[in-house]
Amino acid sequence: MGVVLCGLFHCAGLGCGVCCLSINIFNNMKKQDLITLICIVLFLAPFFIFQDFYHGYEKANQQFPLILAFFKFAVLATFGEMLGLRIRTGKYNMPNFGILPRAVIWGILGVWIAIAMGVFRSGVPVYLDRFQLFTGINAAMIGGFSMLKLWGAFFISVMMNTTFAPVFMTLHKITDTQIAQTGGTLKGFFTNKIHFTQIISSINWKVQWGFVFKKTIPLFWIPAHTLTFILPPNFQVLFAAFLGVCLGVILSVAARK
Repeated sequence: MGVVLCGLFHCAGLGCGVCCLSINIFNNMKKQDLITLICIVLFLAPFFIFQDFYHGYEKANQQFPLILAFFKFAVLATFGEMLGLRIRTGKYNMPNFGILPRAVIWGILGVWIAIAMGVFRSGVPVYLDRFQLFTGINAAMIGGFSMLKLWGAFFISVMMNTTFAPVFMTLHKITDTQIAQTGGTLKGFFTNKIHFTQIISSINWKVQWGFVFKKTIPLFWIPAHTLTFILPPNFQVLFAAFLGVCLGVILSVAARK
């Protein structure tokens, strides 16, 4: 009986400890985090609750893929950068951060990314199909999951991340710097000349090469985009936009180096 009582008291103590830990975590969550979480739930809820809403999104995605790509990246990738800023500074927005110009630039870059994904998704399997080892890989990319499709997705990801990605990442760094230097406003960004030579010279290439290129491309982006190209084409750009949230976290880590 004593053993049972001890066990009950132990479980009760453990339960109280878990409750206290949960309360502490909730208390440490700032109001801005709670508001952000609520906004995320409200933003995603219609896709899961209303079937017609989801079907309308799918139809629009098929008819206007580049327009949808603009808004996907404008929203998700910008939020990723805001999340990165939250991790780095404790705030989602700061003077000169420029949420609006970042959203517009991300939207434009998102269209560029969507086109690049289409080019690599179409071109790489066609080229690989010429080799006996990969015969049928082009047809495999539009079918269900198979090892041949996995290899195709991997090679598409490798080609895109070793050619397109470094140029894109550098351009993104340039636009970020331009936003900060022009007051974080949309008008400031577009009415001031971008001094490419000056900005490129000011980039910390030790971090850009040693961390962003050398580590995140092989260890994160190639595996992540391999998974992306396994997905059906109508989900690929959306998933890539969600990866923009991960990019914000990666950039926050890079900024600390």
